[in-house]
Amino acid sequence: MNEIELKLKQEFARAAKEALGAEVAPERVALNLPKEKAHGDYATNVAMVNAKAADLKPREAAEKIAAVFDCDAVGADRLEIAGPGFLNVFMKQDSIQSVIGRILAAGDAYGTSNAGRGKKVLVEYVSANPTGDLHPGHARGAASGDSLTRLMKAAGYDVTREYYINDAGSQIDNMGYSLQARYLQRCGREGVIPEGGYHGQDLVKIADDLYQEIGEKYADTPIEESFLFFREYGLKAELAKLKKDLEEFRCEFDVWTSERDIRASGKMDAAVQKLIEGGWTYEKDGALFLKTTQFGDDKDRVIRKSDGLYTYLTPDIAYHLDKLDRGFDQLINLFGADHHGYIPRLKAAIEALGYPSDKLEVDVIQMARMIKDGKEFKLSKRSGQSISLRDLIDEAGVDAVRYFFVSRAGNTQMDFDLDIATKQSNDNPVYYAQYAHARMCSIMAKAGDMVPADHYEQIVSDKEMSLLKKMNEFESVIADAARTRMPHKMVNYIAELSAIFHSYYNDSKIVDPANPELSAQRLALVQACEIVLKNALHLVGVSAPELMKGKNSEE
Repeated sequence: MNEIELKLKQEFARAAKEALGAEVAPERVALNLPKEKAHGDYATNVAMVNAKAADLKPREAAEKIAAVFDCDAVGADRLEIAGPGFLNVFMKQDSIQSVIGRILAAGDAYGTSNAGRGKKVLVEYVSANPTGDLHPGHARGAASGDSLTRLMKAAGYDVTREYYINDAGSQIDNMGYSLQARYLQRCGREGVIPEGGYHGQDLVKIADDLYQEIGEKYADTPIEESFLFFREYGLKAELAKLKKDLEEFRCEFDVWTSERDIRASGKMDAAVQKLIEGGWTYEKDGALFLKTTQFGDDKDRVIRKSDGLYTYLTPDIAYHLDKLDRGFDQLINLFGADHHGYIPRLKAAIEALGYPSDKLEVDVIQMARMIKDGKEFKLSKRSGQSISLRDLIDEAGVDAVRYFFVSRAGNTQMDFDLDIATKQSNDNPVYYAQYAHARMCSIMAKAGDMVPADHYEQIVSDKEMSLLKKMNEFESVIADAARTRMPHKMVNYIAELSAIFHSYYNDSKIVDPANPELSAQRLALVQACEIVLKNALHLVGVSAPELMKGKNSEE
């Protein structure tokens, strides 16, 4: 919460208690930014919310609060009552202007807060099987998850970013057999990709690399004798490729947890034994069932089959128990839409293991439709296979891909229009935002030896006030986007800040040799705005260029 809003909330809470006897927590005071200048800089319904308890009409409650409200304590010029009991605050100009100095003093740290109060949070995202290229669904999850963790860290949460490697089970076996088949084909032998295998061009490339490395060493070796080699080689190669693509996508992780390690550690046996001892299981037809229906699931789930092997759910249960045992206050998973039905099972298992089910919260990330030339497409022109994150990066660049994927709430459907994403014009929203930053840098560069002012009394125009108010919101937007786990709110903020700045730029002569004092103050405003926009772009993993192709000479 920024300094101005914090003071206002505290003063309204104090005034409500003095005037109405109401116990109002400052954080519960709702502040809005009126769209019309005539309604002030801030508005609140605190009188209307607390009037009934004080046996007053809302407007009467507003009058009593206004009578004891200390405008000087919050830097307000006056307080007005509007409509049925809204309280509109008109701030002194120097209170709004002071945001410039705060931004310049904080620099890269501007916008950070302790809103999260150090809460320990583990965020798991992407966690794609290392069996092929990352697809657009994975890419959207990566952009959303990484942006969320950046926002949460800025808001004062203690965040751990984790990737769960599904490196065991039938899918990895099928990948190994598929690579083996591609290798045999490369050696001129018959190689058959198994049912449920992988036909992607990535395995063709890995097989070719392997052939260059070992030649025909395993060309005539019986399949089962060499299978383990191919499975391990393929797993290593796929995981390395996956990590490389994520790194280029500016998506980093603190912890990589292996399913194999979970299995080998005995944690699955321990988790199952704990469920048995808790009375949450039963046997039927030789299989062990978990009573997930007692926690709202549509049917009980098998966790150990009649042949004694664990189902795919069991290592996930053990993995989440391991997460909880590591002492996190909150677990957050970002799942693809195809995993939506999996959520009740995990929550049921967590509760059966003795933890509150709400210790785990799951955000579902919907797929995105790829659009080009006005039509949906699903294949890569290069490979003829499903389009990959690598294809998107090559086509549109990291900045556009990340910005577009985070621009909508993750639980909503979206279209990714490659024609717009690759445009070098203001029709492209990421270009529009980056162009605003480049304009700011160009202004500062052309100012030469001019020193930004440290006082701002001439920053008074309506557009300057709008810009200052938007910059002042930054900390609150970060805290809200982190708390609600909606990183698209930061993209909305970037778009709004950029639009206000472009409008201001087009309407104002910022550096005017004939008016050096005003120019110095406006230069300070631009410098502060540049810091805010750069920080905002960083929070969604987008670069803040100082120069833009084809635009540099315009300023």
